[in-house]
Amino acid sequence: MKEDKCKKDVYIPADDMLIELADTFKVFSDSSRIKILYSMMDTEMCVNHLAEKVKMTQSAVSHQLKTLKQARLIKSRKEGKEVYYSLDDEHIEKILNIVTEHIKEAQNV
Repeated sequence: MKEDKCKKDVYIPADDMLIELADTFKVFSDSSRIKILYSMMDTEMCVNHLAEKVKMTQSAVSHQLKTLKQARLIKSRKEGKEVYYSLDDEHIEKILNIVTEHIKEAQNV
């Protein structure tokens, strides 16, 4: 008799978690947002500094920051009139690094 090599007990998250995962990956699908996330890897930044760094208008950066914040990929804090943005936690940096490493490995094949 042939042995079945397919695992039958593979874990698949619940549908609501799968939807949330897909929604999160959709946020990562925009190169402008990726650029903004990379800019905040080591430091928090305000909109005008982010706009300079990623070569976008402040309005465009603000729009992307809203999307990133809604997805809980970044957080903000207010100091006087200035709002500073940073990655929500270390998981965001890890995700970016892992995917970057994956792409680099694929390019070396």
